[in-house]
Amino acid sequence: MDQALKIGTSGYSFADWKGEIYPRTLSPVNMLSYYEQELGFNTVELNFTYYRQPNARTMASMVRKTHRDFQFTVKANKGLTHDLWNEDGRLQNNQDVFKEFLAGIEPLAVHRQLGAVLAQFPVGFNNNAENRDYLAQFKERMGQIPIIIEFRNNSWATADTYQLLRNYGFGLCSVDEPQLPRLMPMITEVTGDIGYFRFHGRNPHWFKTTVAERYNYLYNKEELKEFIPKIRQVFAKTKITYLFFNNCHGGKAVKNALQLMELMEIRPSVDKLF
Repeated sequence: MDQALKIGTSGYSFADWKGEIYPRTLSPVNMLSYYEQELGFNTVELNFTYYRQPNARTMASMVRKTHRDFQFTVKANKGLTHDLWNEDGRLQNNQDVFKEFLAGIEPLAVHRQLGAVLAQFPVGFNNNAENRDYLAQFKERMGQIPIIIEFRNNSWATADTYQLLRNYGFGLCSVDEPQLPRLMPMITEVTGDIGYFRFHGRNPHWFKTTVAERYNYLYNKEELKEFIPKIRQVFAKTKITYLFFNNCHGGKAVKNALQLMELMEIRPSVDKLF
C-alpha cells in the first residue's frame, strides 16, 4: 500500500507571522506560495471556512498557486458543526448549508487536491442518540467526500464511537490539547483510511483567555518526541496521515511543524531558520 505522511499548519495567512515566519513585506496573496515553496510544506488545513462559507473562486485560485501533489484539508463551516440547534434546543434543518459548503470546495475535489473535510464538533456536542443520528445525516449529505471527525467532548471516547465512525467511513482526529474537564485525550484509534492529528498546544487557560492566546503555546522538543510513536502507530494503518499544528499564534505552528519534520528525519535541521 502506497502511504503518505503530510505535515503542515492550521492556516497559513496570519498577520503576526510577518517578521517571524514570512518576510515583513510579503503580500497576503503570496503567502500560500511562500508556505509551499520556501517553507517546504505540502499540505495545509484551511480554517477560515469555519467562519465563512468557502468560495469556489477562492479555492480555484489556491489550486493555481500550488503544485498538484499539494493537499488541502478544509474545516467544516460552523453551520455544519456548531450552529445546529434552534431556540427550542432541537436540531434544525441545515441541508442548504451543506449544499453551499460543497459547492465552495468543489474546485479542490475536481483537481484532486482535497484531502478531507474536518468536522470539529463543540464541547456541548455530547454523545447521545440525537447527535449520533446527526452524524448519519452528515455522512448522507457529504456523499463521497472524505470526512474526519474531531470531538471536543470526551463522552465520545468509547469503543462504540469508534465502531460508529468505521461504519460511516469517518476518520477520527487525534488531538493534543490541555487535559481539562470534558476535553478529549489523545486517542490513536484508526477508524478509516486517513489518519489525522491536530496539535492545539497545552495552554492551561484554554477556557479563560482569548482565542488567539488559547493557541499561544510552543511545544519543546521533548514534547514533540512523545508524539512520534503515536504518529507511526496510526501511519502504519492508514493510506495517508495528516499532521497539523494549530498553535498558530506568532508562527509557533510553523516552528513546531518544521521541528517535528526534522525529528522524524523528513527534512534537514531547521535550527538556522529561526
